[in-house]
Amino acid sequence: MSYFGLDKVSKLFRIIQQNGGIRASLYKLYRMDDLKEGRLVGVDKYGNKYFENPYFFYGRNRWVEYSPSFGLEYDGSQIPAEWFGWMHYKTDLPPDRDGSRPKYKWMVDHSENMSGTPGQYMPYTTTRPKIEAWDPKKQ
Repeated sequence: MSYFGLDKVSKLFRIIQQNGGIRASLYKLYRMDDLKEGRLVGVDKYGNKYFENPYFFYGRNRWVEYSPSFGLEYDGSQIPAEWFGWMHYKTDLPPDRDGSRPKYKWMVDHSENMSGTPGQYMPYTTTRPKIEAWDPKKQ
C-alpha cells in the first residue's frame, strides 16, 4: 500500500477531516500556511487552540492555532504566559491540569505587544521639539 503512495493520500484525507473539511482546511492553509494533524491539548480564554503531535520532531511537535478574531494579524505575543511555558517545553502539563500554578489577585491579565500599531505606548512630553516639520498652511 505504501509502495503506491496510498498511505500519503489517506493521511491527507485524515488531515482534511480533522481540520473541518475541504473549505475549512483551505481557509486554515490561507491563514497559517500549514495543515497539521494533532491532539487538541487545550484552548485559552482568547480562543487560541494548542495542539501536540508526538510523531513530529521534538521542538516542532507543539503548535498554536490563533483565534480567528485575530485574522491575519497574529504574533507570538498573543500567547498568554501560562501557555507560553507549555509551548516552550518548560513544563509538560498544560495550565488547566497544573495544580501548582500560582494565582494571586495582584496578577495582571495578559496583554499582547502593541508596538507598531495605533495602540502602542507613546510617552507624553512637555518639551518642544528642536526641529519642527514645515507646514505650508502656516505661511
